[in-house]
Amino acid sequence: MTEQLRRTKIIATLGPATDAPGALRQILVEGVNVVRLNLSHGTADDHRARAAAVRAAAQELGIEVGILADLQGPKIRIEHFAAGAVELAAGAPFSLDCRADAAPGDAGRIGVSYLDLWRDVKPGDVLLLDDGLVSLEVVGVAEARVDCVVLAGGRLSDRKGINRLGGGLTVAALSDKDRADIRLAAAMEVDFLAVSFVKTAADIEQARRLLHEAGGDAALVAKIERAEAIDNLSEIVAAADAVMVARGDLGVEIGDAELPGLQKKIIREALRQSGIVITATQMMQSMVESPIPTRAEVLDVANAVIDGTDAVMLSQETAAGKHPALAVAAMRRVCLGAERQFEPVEDLGPGTHRLDRTDQAIALAAMFLADRIRVRAIVALTESGATAQWLSRFRSTVPIYALSRNAAARRRMLLYRDVNPVDFDARGAGPTQAVREALAHLFRLGHLAAGDRVLVTTGDHTGRLGGTNTLKLLALGADGITEGLQDL
Repeated sequence: MTEQLRRTKIIATLGPATDAPGALRQILVEGVNVVRLNLSHGTADDHRARAAAVRAAAQELGIEVGILADLQGPKIRIEHFAAGAVELAAGAPFSLDCRADAAPGDAGRIGVSYLDLWRDVKPGDVLLLDDGLVSLEVVGVAEARVDCVVLAGGRLSDRKGINRLGGGLTVAALSDKDRADIRLAAAMEVDFLAVSFVKTAADIEQARRLLHEAGGDAALVAKIERAEAIDNLSEIVAAADAVMVARGDLGVEIGDAELPGLQKKIIREALRQSGIVITATQMMQSMVESPIPTRAEVLDVANAVIDGTDAVMLSQETAAGKHPALAVAAMRRVCLGAERQFEPVEDLGPGTHRLDRTDQAIALAAMFLADRIRVRAIVALTESGATAQWLSRFRSTVPIYALSRNAAARRRMLLYRDVNPVDFDARGAGPTQAVREALAHLFRLGHLAAGDRVLVTTGDHTGRLGGTNTLKLLALGADGITEGLQDL
């Protein structure tokens, strides 16, 4: 029985837990496709060292691993308390000091990082601190000060985040730190760059311009975690290379009750536009401490997989948890289990997908055939990975092997659902010979067997960007060399 190929990709965040000897190698062996460097924590040297360690481990294991750098973004935070954490009681007054020279805080007041906060709020607004664990109602606004009353009290410590229920804070998408970190990401040659707290497509366009000016060419991931981003979702999906359902801050701003429906809406919109989508935040949070996930977490991950997410992400579970390798293994098992229950939905009808390019039309034709005849795999000879992305947008149970000589393109394809990138250089071979050599290569790797029927997408000129214009239906001979099929 052929081993089931996992369709959904896994992203794992690096941190102190994965810095332990052997821990990084373990999570890669368990199935991590892309690692995340959280630029909110650690130094530039920390991130450089982790990126280098990932590349060394991947080379040792003979696998490809992508690197995603995640910008901190302009998260609005309280500043520091004079004597450590404080306890806020419901009904007590509490003020937010919006001055650059604000004194260290106490149980009655605290400074904030966003000095224009007082301009953005009005009496009656609800401010949520520490991911909503503490809430304040604004009762008065004066210059550089916001006076509140505590609605839900609790322990509050330094540098916790502030959100306004319903969103609407006007802080810019990219901070000075983000601009420096974009230059760092370019220097590290990361494969993906996640932009936090995106509100409009202009935020993505600005980040892309800064990245290109720094010499970087990473794919841009728009993190959907602001209420305003939901209003501008279609344009953000169109501007970005991928979107992330960042459920932490998004849930705080729009409320827990709205979050499940919005997660499905974001996934649907990304797939509608043939985009890539990642689902993230607290997917297996209990595994920070526990060696097994809860049933609720299993269902959460499985539902995202069934809805069609390209990737699921682990954050604190691998960065600082006690069981990083077990968390990845659990995520892998749940993905595979959900995929076994997967039933393709007919989405190949006229008007369902855009067909602006030849390679999109070829991809649609390939998936139409794969849905109606028995084939072992779809094989895409691709330079940039674009054809593989179009193929992966159609829901099917047929695995896709994307053969490319371009290492950066192969790493980018690690986030495409269903796509298995393979190193292969077809330069110097004509189209027919390139196809024969590609299938023989997959045969030698054990991905195909004698007698398998496959669909192959290719172009008249191998190694040319955007050149896919041909679809072939072929069968493998006893030695992996192709034989043309005469009939179906």
